[in-house]
Parts: sequence; C-alpha cells; structure tokens
Amino acid sequence: MDGDKMFLDRREAGSELAKLLAPAYKDKGALILTIPRGGVVVGYEVARELHAGLSVVITKKLPHPLQEELAIGAVAEDGSLFLTSYARSLDPETIRHIIDTQKKEIRSRIRRFRQGKPLPEMAGRITIIVDDGIATGSTIVPAIKLCKARNAAKVIVAAPVSGVKYAKEIDELADEVIVAEQPHDFYAVGQVYVDFHHLSDKEVTDVLAAYEREVNGEQMYQRGK
Repeated sequence: MDGDKMFLDRREAGSELAKLLAPAYKDKGALILTIPRGGVVVGYEVARELHAGLSVVITKKLPHPLQEELAIGAVAEDGSLFLTSYARSLDPETIRHIIDTQKKEIRSRIRRFRQGKPLPEMAGRITIIVDDGIATGSTIVPAIKLCKARNAAKVIVAAPVSGVKYAKEIDELADEVIVAEQPHDFYAVGQVYVDFHHLSDKEVTDVLAAYEREVNGEQMYQRGK
C-alpha cells in the first residue's frame, strides 16, 4: 500500500486487531462492544476470531455550542459522562442542555442499532470496547465508565490505530489498551485506511444481523452434532 495506508479497509483492520487479542481472549466468553458506526465492522472481525458476543454501545460527543467540531466531552447511554477542559468555560445549564440533546440521539441510535434492546449482561465478563481508531478518545471514556459500572470482569480498549497521545482517562480507567498501529505522524484515523467510507445505518445493522445469524447457525450446528 502507498504511503501511510496500513489497512485496506475496516475488515482487514479488524482481522489484524483480532490477531493481537486472540492469544489472551479467544474462547473466553468475551463481549465485544463496538462504537458505531465504524467500530462495528472492526468489532465484527474481532468477535468472529475470538468467538465472542457482539453488540454496540452508544456514546455521543458533546459539541461546544459555538464551535460544533470542538468536543467538550462525551456521554454514554447510561448517562456516564466525560468532560474535557473545554467544558470549564460553559455554565452548568448549557452543559445540561447539550447532554440532553445528545441523549435524544443516543436513544434513537439504540432503537436503530439494537432494536431498543438493552445492552448484553457484562457482569463478571471480559468486555472489549472496539472502535475503528482512537483520535481524542473522548467517546471511549464514558463507554469504559459504563462497563465498570456494570461490573465487567475486565475492560479492554482495542483499536487498529491511534496517536501516541489521547485522553489520559483511557489508560487510567481501562484494564488494558491494545492498539495495532501508532503512526509517528498521526493526524486522523482515516489516514491508515485505503477505504474509510462513511457507513450508513443499514451497513451497521446488516453487519450486526450477519453476526447474529452466524452465531445462531453455529449454535444449531453444535446442538445437531
């Protein structure tokens, strides 16, 4: 591949990431929690290799009211919250309004991507949070908090790529962080992918449905043996 392109697409990235995770976590009854949209394709490949459960955890960035591309933090579907230093300049009422707005989108995504179903049980279970890359990491921090609150046995954060620097809370809160590639000149997650197209809702739901069919088919095969 040319230049700094390390993965053809998210599927290849997921396969490479799975190789790093398999020695410790294959056949351990792990749960792969992916962050949609891009993380779902990566997580699918990881879950297949690890023979793990697969679902989505919904988190949303909290945009600054005057500069939408600037994140002041993120919130997870259970209300777990992460605020960056950019939030300090805002009054509590403004922050509450931003959180409430994003929670509406979170509820919408739960309906779209999980058909409104609750998260799988993770108490006492190895839980691996997977995304297609870590830029600032702000959306991952509340996901870790959610898993900790639900008493996951171990919380691992895994991604094909990240910079050397990201939210320090990821290293502080997660039991382990596994990243396949950390380019010295990292500037964006998409830089390592040849194909980094924006996934549609249908692509996400199709991937999740395909994995559910695979799991159900394997279970039927095992019962028939």
